[in-house]
This record gives sequence, structure tokens and C-alpha cells, in this order.
Amino acid sequence: MNQYHIHVRGLVQGVGFRPYVYRLANEMGLRGYVDNSNDGVLIVLQSTCIQKEKFLKALIKSVPEVASIEHIETVQCRVSKKYESFDIAPSRSSGDEITRISPDIAICSDCLKDRKHQLHRMGYPFINCTHCGPRFSIIEKLPYDRAVTTMSSFGMCDTCREEYADVNDRRFHAQPIACNECGPHYTLRDSEGNEDTVYIRIVSRISDVLSNGGVVALKSLGGYNLICDADNEQAVARIRELKGRYAKPLAVMYRDEREVMVDLNLSDEERKALNSWRRPIVLAEEKVHNAPWLNEGYRSLGVLLPYMAIHYDLFTEAPELRRIVVTSGNMGGRPIVIADEEAHDLFDSKVDSVVSYNRDIYNRVDDSVVQEYDGVCRPIRRSRGYTPEPLRNVQATEGILAVGAEQVSCFAIGKKEDILLGQHIGELSCRENLSFFEESISHFSRMFRFEPRCVVCDLHPDYFATAWGERYAVERHIPVYRVQHHHAHAVAVMAEYALTGDVLALCLDGTGYGDDCTIWGGELIRCSRTEYRRLSHHLYLPMPGGDIAAREPWRMAVSLLYSLYGENMPLPDNFVKRVGEDRIKLVSRMIARRINTPLSSGAGRLFDAVASLLGIADFNRYRSEAPQKLEQVADRSILKIYPFDKDNPLDFSWLVKAVLNDLQKGVPRSEIASAFHRTYAAMWCVELAKQAVRQKLSRVVLCGGVFQNKLLVDILMPMLRQLGLQPYLPASVPCNDAGIAVGQMAVTAAWIEQSMNHNDKRHARVVVGL
Repeated sequence: MNQYHIHVRGLVQGVGFRPYVYRLANEMGLRGYVDNSNDGVLIVLQSTCIQKEKFLKALIKSVPEVASIEHIETVQCRVSKKYESFDIAPSRSSGDEITRISPDIAICSDCLKDRKHQLHRMGYPFINCTHCGPRFSIIEKLPYDRAVTTMSSFGMCDTCREEYADVNDRRFHAQPIACNECGPHYTLRDSEGNEDTVYIRIVSRISDVLSNGGVVALKSLGGYNLICDADNEQAVARIRELKGRYAKPLAVMYRDEREVMVDLNLSDEERKALNSWRRPIVLAEEKVHNAPWLNEGYRSLGVLLPYMAIHYDLFTEAPELRRIVVTSGNMGGRPIVIADEEAHDLFDSKVDSVVSYNRDIYNRVDDSVVQEYDGVCRPIRRSRGYTPEPLRNVQATEGILAVGAEQVSCFAIGKKEDILLGQHIGELSCRENLSFFEESISHFSRMFRFEPRCVVCDLHPDYFATAWGERYAVERHIPVYRVQHHHAHAVAVMAEYALTGDVLALCLDGTGYGDDCTIWGGELIRCSRTEYRRLSHHLYLPMPGGDIAAREPWRMAVSLLYSLYGENMPLPDNFVKRVGEDRIKLVSRMIARRINTPLSSGAGRLFDAVASLLGIADFNRYRSEAPQKLEQVADRSILKIYPFDKDNPLDFSWLVKAVLNDLQKGVPRSEIASAFHRTYAAMWCVELAKQAVRQKLSRVVLCGGVFQNKLLVDILMPMLRQLGLQPYLPASVPCNDAGIAVGQMAVTAAWIEQSMNHNDKRHARVVVGL
């Protein structure tokens, strides 16, 4: 008989892993124990070598659905004490190492069934088990035990305590375990201040409000949502007015998958994502565009399925409701509300009912958003159901704090070789979002026992994240590293796919501070984790009025034509009528005299300009409206590609001339938009093929917010493969600026390792010692 210490790392806490180990060991007649620690799960096994090997094979083969094993380390030890059985030992906490924390998990089918027959949980809305329920949103620190969650104030009743202690029960060591007698409960407060705490009546009252065109503020897993009947145009308009979100598409929760299939075309991958335990919002194609108040100008709609018991109950109570709008409970881009008092202050006078519950949310998380690109559902917004899953880096990341970018803010902290990316935060120019950013870094530091050794930020001198990172570093007397925006974008993808060496990186987005102090965003670079070199880029275009040009695409349309044609630019008649001759003349003079016209090579600005020329959007009412609608307008059945100079493929004069000619001929803009996308992709393919030969590289990293354009990706990826190139598009980290912190951390980790190994000082220009 030997004794083995088996250390399991991965997502192994809060997902029923210890009960799984316990049952497996007892089925095999083994002895020892299993326990949680802050760095994973430890299994002490007394067995023969053959039994140990059989146990390990079985352990990996039948792991619980949500759990994942990343690493198993086995050490043979001397038998100091003989165990008579196999048990679960109390959790331990020591050192600074950490294990993975489970994201929040949608209610499982077994719990939905239990609500119908378990007497103490009949209809109970906060039912959960080791396979589902709140996790990240309620945890304060490791190891994951009830005492360090916001369930700590709820004492278990005798029945729940028996289940919690019964290894054969699905709620064995389920930390949020609760029932009607001992768990959290809902409270409804109507617009007149009347309160109700009887759940069955609360559901009925919410259903009545929704069926009659009302609006409810409902506390969800990670924060408050505003909900209404999605097919009631007036109710949706009321939510838009309340949030100040007058045009941006809204997400819709459907009763079930069958109802989704009535309205949308879903691929197998989209259906899989929709039904997954993560329950994200899935962007999918509509069959018929019949509710423009939800997504005016779009062929796609963001849809999700119920993930809390109360969602299921609402649809059951109101069979006439097919779908409801579910949007973040916030105002004007501020953080999603999590505190009950704040929710009442904000919503009591503006909605028909506020529905809260008496369990605190510790970590706020919005709904995540995914879309299928090239056959894989990839995150656009990474939050509930994904955070705080880590990425493994090839270099050590311990102590690195990456503060990310500006508009789509996400930070990351480094532990050992892991990159822990924070949840979606929003634009940091909003004071409340900056407070959320600080709060989340503080929470992550506590949960993951993180001690910062350095800070890494963007090169842009005016980013709030950069200014914050510099102040933070000064206060703690730690160094600051600065990483160029598109280098960070590229290396984020390299980190996800564990790529080393040099790659070609096509970086397409709207903005990024360049080495020449201009705005980059349409670049092909050769890069490794430590260095980059710009190989080619978009035509530089003036941005008349600076940042306002990104909000008013018509300015970029004038800039594009003025840059190519000068004062005799061939402006379409409809464009002149819409914008006005005086405005056009004013902007033309600004460009000619170089007054407040910073230069940009951003791909986003080209898409803005074309969208405006086609009359799709002259003003962005929300970020990237014009480029998104340019994609949505395109007829995907049109395969036309305009001619262009293959010797100089990034000469956009050919493309612009073809667009203007078709526009003048009266060609449908759906056809022009499609041809624009296909030609743009083909131009970059020719450039990539040329540079691949020159640089002797075949791996191509695709990064930047423009790659949220599904049409462009679906055209470009097969083209690149046909050329013998290997494209890499992120699948775990958003391609937009939410992934910047991952790249910042991976670059800095590589710099630190390089300097340690070679005493290399080449990056001193981007390192400031404080």
C-alpha cells in the first residue's frame, strides 16, 4: 500500500468536484481524503500503483460538465497514518497560490425539476446545486466556502444542512444551498411604494405589468435588468427613454429555443452556445425583420434563454409572452446597478415595479455577448458565465497589473502563468465606470491574493486607464510599462493560442496611439511577443474636429474624398443635400488648413466614410453604428469584387472610385456594401500574401474591433487559407479593446523574462521606473 498526494488544478471548486472525487474513490474501494485549498484540490490516496493509475484515468474521463482539469501533479509519499475510509476534509487556506473560481452558472434542468417535487423547495426561486447557481457574483475570497460568499448571512436549516453533508446528494457541499425556509427571498415594490414578499404573487404581478406594457427593474445574478414585453413598441420606447439608449439594439430573452427558431436562423454552434450553461446573448440572423424598435437597421438580433428560475416562472405565468427585452439596469453607459438601495433611488419613480432579493451581489457582471465567426461562437463582451476564467501564458505573469484601454475597458491581473481578465466595465471616461474599474481591481486582488509588482498601460497619453495606472504605480513605488495598442492587440491573440516566434498581425480598429504620434488602426505588422515592426498601413486621413469625426461619419466621407481628389471631390448629390454645403465647405477648409485635423490610418474611419457616402449613417448615435450598419446592409449573395491595383493593393482610390461610380449608376447600396467588403478583404489578402513571402511567415493574427464584422471575417478567413496562410482569430478573448489587457500582460511578461535572461535594456523607452 502506497500513499499518493494528487494536486489537481483547474476549475475544480464550486462545481461538484470534491463530491465527484469522493464518490469515485469509494466506488473503487480506495482510502484517503479530498479537500479544497486556495490553489486547487488535494487528493490523498492510499492504494496500489495500479489502483492509483485506474483512479486517475477515471478522474479525467468523467469530470463534471462545468469542471475542467488543467494540471495534475502526483507525488508518492510515506504512509504516516492509515486511513480506514475515503472522506472529504475541511478546506485549507495557505500561501498566495490560487485556484480557478467558477463563473456564474445558469440553473440546471435537475434543479428545475426539484422545484416541482421537493417539499421545502416547491417553487423556490434561488434553488441551486453543485452544477448550477451563483459563483463569481457572490464570492469574496478563496478557498470557495459559504463563509466567504454573500450567502454567509443565511444560516442553513436542518434539511439543507443534511443535504449539504450527504455525499450522495447533488447539493453535497453546494455553498449557496438554500430553500424556502432558510434562503434568500424576493421583494417587489410597486410605483406607489407598496411591497410584496410572497413569491407566487410577485411573479403574477410582474407578469401582469409586462403583459400590460409596463417596465420592471429585476435583480438578476450580476446586477439589475430592465425588462418589458419585446413585442410592445411603447414599452420598449419607455426603456430606451429611461436608459438614454435611443437607437442601439436591445437583447431579447425568449421563452425557449423553439420560439427562437421561429424568428431566427440558428446554426448548430449558435444553438449550442444559446443552451450552454454560460447562457450568453447570442447574435444571430433574423428570418424576418418585424420589430424595428428592437434593432432598427439590423438583420441580426441578440437573443438569450432563461438562466434563473424567475425567468422560467415569468414565461409560465404569462403564456402570451413570447419574448422580453432584457437590458442592463443602468443609465447612460454607467455600470449595471447591484445595490438594492441604489436601484430603488434610481428606478422607483421610473418603472412600474422594482423586484429585489436580500442576497448581496459582490462582483457585478453584465450578460456576455457572443457571435459565430468562421464556425466558432466567439465572445464580443466577456462577463457573466465567462469571468473569471483565466488564460495560461507561456511566461510568468505574477504581479503584473494590466489596465487595458479606454472605450471597452477590461483589466487583467497576473498569477503564476495565468492571465485573469476582469469583467466588462465600459468606457472609463465615465466617472462611475472608473469607480467600478477600481472596485473590480480591488476585488480581484483580494480574491486572488494579488500583490502588484508592476503596472502596464497603453501608450496613449490621454487614456484614463493610463493616467490611473501611472498614479497607482507612483503610490506603490512600482514600475510602469507601456505597450503600443496594436502590439497588445496582436499579442493577445498570440497568448490565447500560445504562439511564440514572429507572426504577421493584421490590426484593424478605429484608434490606437502610434509611434509617430498619429492615430493608427489599419496596420499590418510583423511582431513577436517582445517587438513589432509596421510593414504597411491604410492611407492617412485627416479627422476634421478630432474625436468628433468618429461620432459624425460624414466628416470622414469629406476627408476621404478631399484626400483623394482635393477641392474637386465628387460628392454624391444626396450626400450634399443631407449634410449641407456649408458644413462640407467648413470641414474642407479645416482639412486644407490643417486645423484640428489629426491624422488617422484607422480602418474604422474608412468604414465610417463609406457608410456615410451610401447614406447609411451620417451620425453615430452610439459607438460604431455606421460600420455595423454598413455590414448589415450588405447582400451576402453578391460576390462582386471591384478591380484594384494588385501591385499596390492598399491604394484605396480604386475602391472609392468604384463605390462612387456604382452609387451614381443607381446600383442598390446592398450590392455596393457587399462589393466594398469583398474588395477590402481581397486587397488585404494580396498585401498579406506579398508580405508573407517577403517576411517568410505564414501565421496571420487577426485583431482589433473591426473583426467584430462577421461578413468581413467570413470572407477573409477562407481567402487567407486558400493562399496557404494560417489565420488566428481570438475565440476566448474579445477581438476588440476588451482584449487589450491580455496583450499588455503577455508583452510585459515576455519583456521581463527577456531582461532577466539577457539583461536586455532595449525596452527602456517604454519602461518608466518609479
